[in-house]
Amino acid sequence: MKLIREVPEKHGLSSQALSRFFTAVREQGLEVNSFMLLQQGQVTAEFIRKPYRPGTPQLLYSLSKSFTSIAAGIAWDEGLLKLDDPVISFFPDKLPEAVSPHLARMTVHHLLSMNAGHEEDIYPAVVREQDWVSAFLAQKVEHEPGSRYRYSTPSTYMVAAIIERVSGEPLVRYLMPRLFGPLGIPEPSWESCPQGITAGGMGLSLSTESIAKFGQMLLQQGMYNGQRIVSAEYLAKAVQEQSDNRAGVQGRIDSAQGYGYQFHLCRRGCYRGDGSFGQLCLVAPEQHMVIAVTAGFKSMSRLQSLLDLIFEYIMDALDTDSLPEEPGHHASLLKQLTEWGASGLPAAQLSLPEKWPAAARSSRYRISGNPHGLQSIAFSPNQTLLELHMVYGDERDQTLPFDYTKPSAAEGVFYKDLALHRQQIITCAAIPAGDTLKLTLYYIETPYIVTYTIKFQEESLEFSFSINVSLNIPEFTAAGRQIC
Repeated sequence: MKLIREVPEKHGLSSQALSRFFTAVREQGLEVNSFMLLQQGQVTAEFIRKPYRPGTPQLLYSLSKSFTSIAAGIAWDEGLLKLDDPVISFFPDKLPEAVSPHLARMTVHHLLSMNAGHEEDIYPAVVREQDWVSAFLAQKVEHEPGSRYRYSTPSTYMVAAIIERVSGEPLVRYLMPRLFGPLGIPEPSWESCPQGITAGGMGLSLSTESIAKFGQMLLQQGMYNGQRIVSAEYLAKAVQEQSDNRAGVQGRIDSAQGYGYQFHLCRRGCYRGDGSFGQLCLVAPEQHMVIAVTAGFKSMSRLQSLLDLIFEYIMDALDTDSLPEEPGHHASLLKQLTEWGASGLPAAQLSLPEKWPAAARSSRYRISGNPHGLQSIAFSPNQTLLELHMVYGDERDQTLPFDYTKPSAAEGVFYKDLALHRQQIITCAAIPAGDTLKLTLYYIETPYIVTYTIKFQEESLEFSFSINVSLNIPEFTAAGRQIC
């Protein structure tokens, strides 16, 4: 079911207040790719920046954790697990030779509340193994479970692994009739570990509207369209403080209000799920409001900046009663958002094939050693497109089109959270200098914007790879030698 659109004034928020909010977001240079505001279940403001598209699933990173929490709540409601069940009870075949007392006392509750007892981040030690469950259980548990907050993506993975064990099916299949289907969310993609267990703490992809629907279900205490999704009893536990996350947090007030079951508590009774680079589902029960965001923030401090603006320009501007409708103000808001959305892509900077550097015409170059394993590139220009051929010697071998005059839609293989995936791309090309080619690729299912900068010489080139945001994708510059 599609969400209903309504003017914000009917929900006590003026279009002028929203206009001031979006102006502040833009003035601060916050890289918001999409935004949706629900008030009492209706969309009163939405924005999407080109080339991102309504309905296209976006990688949620750690916002995936909040969905895993609700999956655990549904399994708890169904009697498949208890919150005080020991973690080791689910995996008798995966236990280390010696089970420490701390590990023995670790429960589902501790996994959900991020206080399993580990001193350091165990993510690198877990994901480098083929069997993540065994690797998790093999890690030293230095502290008494429940005594110390330590944010842990592997802990959420273990929740997903437990749900799959007790339900006997993959997490997405388990959730389709219980969560995604009732919310009108198409079957999503969710990445998995090397043994095929859903990642749980990362890797889920959903559209902005689907995120908003999830938030609305939370706002309605587990109900959606008259159907019970998860019990109010579980949800009350999930969004109340289960761990004290205040130690060591500086400058991010909404990350130091306590932590529930895979939800961060925020000011004014709000709570949120969030993910790397600014993916957000903010629920404001007192204001009857949900905000869904996808973004490409270089640091999570910018998410705090966005939250500050939300509190200042939206929540502080709310009136308890509906406001008189001002069609002119609402029309101005819509115009502002349309113009901003259209400004997301750079203007085409090429018009004729002759403007391409001469060395880029039907030449192949061997690329020197680089962290991506790129072996060679070649160019095939014609009257409408320049095609870039890239050879890695694996599934990443691909040909990418770049139009002379406008952005082009294509598909290519690139990373999401855990692995390579074939996904949608928008490509743009420019010649910032006579011997330089700048090729930009927007991977619109993620926040990733990749730029290839190619500087040509007589029989060689310099190839640079850069990316706007990344957790582990290295940038590099390599030499290229013409081979034909």
